[in-house]
Amino acid sequence: MKTDIKISALSPEDAITAEKILQSCVHCGFCNATCPTYQLIGDENDGPRGRIYLIKQMLEGKQVSASTRTHLDRCLTCRNCETTCPSGVEYSQLLDIGRKIINTQSPRDLKDRLIRKSLRTILPHPKRFSPLLRIGQLFKPLLPAKIKKKIPPRVAKGKCYITRHKRKMIILGGCVQSAISPDINQATARVLHKLNISLIKPKGATCCGAVSQHLSAEDEALRYMKKNIDAWWTDIESGAEAIIMTASGCGAMVKEYAYFLRNDPDYADKAQRVSTLCKDISEILINEDLSLLVKDKAEQNNKQKISWHPPCTLQHGQKITGVVEQILIQCGYKLPIIKDQHLCCGSAGTYSILQPVISEKLQINKITALLESDPELIVTANIGCQTHLQEASKVPVIHWIHLLDSL
Repeated sequence: MKTDIKISALSPEDAITAEKILQSCVHCGFCNATCPTYQLIGDENDGPRGRIYLIKQMLEGKQVSASTRTHLDRCLTCRNCETTCPSGVEYSQLLDIGRKIINTQSPRDLKDRLIRKSLRTILPHPKRFSPLLRIGQLFKPLLPAKIKKKIPPRVAKGKCYITRHKRKMIILGGCVQSAISPDINQATARVLHKLNISLIKPKGATCCGAVSQHLSAEDEALRYMKKNIDAWWTDIESGAEAIIMTASGCGAMVKEYAYFLRNDPDYADKAQRVSTLCKDISEILINEDLSLLVKDKAEQNNKQKISWHPPCTLQHGQKITGVVEQILIQCGYKLPIIKDQHLCCGSAGTYSILQPVISEKLQINKITALLESDPELIVTANIGCQTHLQEASKVPVIHWIHLLDSL
């Protein structure tokens, strides 16, 4: 793709990155075949190839309109297109650059800015989000049905293990997950305890930065990244084997710390180390002796019907496919084939709030596919997907680590 980038507001590095990505696109359109928004809307500009052209035109100095921003906003950043692309186009990096520029070329209206600022101010901070969630849960019976279904029930942490095993790993406490479903990390601690691994939760760790990054607040996201690296660094130097993620959305973000901080003289090397150590919980468990968990319950598990939903941040963001499935099969579970398993459920971080119409259509499509085999449970690996799917599901939706915790 021939390019002629002219936008002066673009940093030299962003210009080089954008040009490299644009030139790698061969216009084949394979990406549109797996793009959730293109499948729903059918507009070329609501698919990756069309959005790439829109960003190209914008970077070449052509006029930007609110319509251009709308098409970019509709992107879920599910990265399905990156999995499909035969040319290895790093679409999500180009999208970040495009969104950064369009926010200066075509500023959002006051309402939109306030909503996005509120999301960034509340969601990454458990001490702010948790009280609001508790108020919503308290008054849930009195709320309209449309709002009521979006408020998850209160979940207890469960028994906490304080262990002193020789093997130690760091765990990200998380922001939204720690408020909505604190039992996930506790279940993870119990499972790893059985495998003779202790979890460390360093003080000072915070949101992974994904909320800010995806809402085009790049400097704010970098501050979260640096704060986490500082919080983890002592334990990393003391020999922690890994930084475990139980929310695949956070995992996808932390694994890219090395990219986002690559030019920071104080943090580039540390960020590289952190990204290398970052592992989804499935990447840890697949290499452990799961017979320590299963014992004599494999036959019993075989009778429980479950449907597995792989989040986009796991299968497309982290490129982890088949691993959770292999673990669950080893533990005696049977997994039915799910239609269109590669497509997004519509949660996508704050997308379900900012693009509710498209999000709900994707939610219905996904839950219909997951319920087709009449499961007793739906299991997933990301708190956003879990909460979003539960809104429309007639069966419980839980994190898959609970299955191993129950063995």
